[in-house]
Amino acid sequence: MMLPGNLHILPRVQDSYGWLYVEQAIIEREGGALAIHTATGVTYAPCAMICFLMLGPGVSISHAAVSLLAEHGCSVGWTGEAGVRLYAAGLGETRTSCRLLHQAKMWADKASRMLVVRNLYKMRFATPLDPHLTLRQIRGMEGKRVRETYARMAEETGVVWRRRNYTSKEWNAADPINRALSSAHACLYGICHAAIVSAGYSPAIGFIHTGTMLAFVYDIADLYKTDTTIPTAFRVVSESPLDVERRVRIACRDIFHKQHLLAKIVNDIHTVLQLPNELESEENTASASKLTLWDPSEDELSAGKNYADSELGQRETSDGCDDSREGPDKTPG
Repeated sequence: MMLPGNLHILPRVQDSYGWLYVEQAIIEREGGALAIHTATGVTYAPCAMICFLMLGPGVSISHAAVSLLAEHGCSVGWTGEAGVRLYAAGLGETRTSCRLLHQAKMWADKASRMLVVRNLYKMRFATPLDPHLTLRQIRGMEGKRVRETYARMAEETGVVWRRRNYTSKEWNAADPINRALSSAHACLYGICHAAIVSAGYSPAIGFIHTGTMLAFVYDIADLYKTDTTIPTAFRVVSESPLDVERRVRIACRDIFHKQHLLAKIVNDIHTVLQLPNELESEENTASASKLTLWDPSEDELSAGKNYADSELGQRETSDGCDDSREGPDKTPG
């Protein structure tokens, strides 16, 4: 489907994924579809076809349109130009948490977390990693790989390179290449954040990185820096040291689109987390989207049911628990 004006259809992650990026438009609801008004006319987009709607600069969207997206479980992200930076995101209430739960399960067990960490590092090297290498040794190899990338790009472009050095509070004190690298990486973090959220994962549950709400974003972004943002930043600075922040953002937008990076990110996340086949398809995860109650000794129980008169409720009452009382921890009937 071709969209007029500044509307672009983004690459599909899989057949079951639809990405739509919109900028400079007014979005309203018309029946079961979005009516996207631009200077060149109106385009209709059925919500059932969209997995993730990215709202770029200059977009106004009605309350009714957002409500429709929520009803269909469509993710919505407020992004920078061409989706290279994610400012906020919202998920429809019908979205399943099965992929996030799988991510948390892999994180919570030390052995499986180490497996994911090794998967993340393996994807960065052209040759297989020796399984006997310790994590400390792998970190050292990764540091050497990145340092050699900086040196190689400096030699190829003629840009003077000393070291990675900048602080956000003294932005203008950094040299052009460090400012270009920081701007490029910010764009990469944005597109990784958008992909993580849209695929149903948490940006906060990191495996290599930890301690911030974007830890997993940094894990995933590091897979692509040496092939995308680092070469792009050096090339932009080699052309001119002026206005590097704006120029590198535009260059990153173009290279991300050219490399179909959004689609690659989600597939790579599935790979590093060793996502079970039944959770890869959006249709399967949608069918698993139901609210249940957790119980340590029973299978999952149906939610929205009062268990006061059930056999389970009677057993709990006999143990000294008055299950007939209403309270914040009771499930309403």
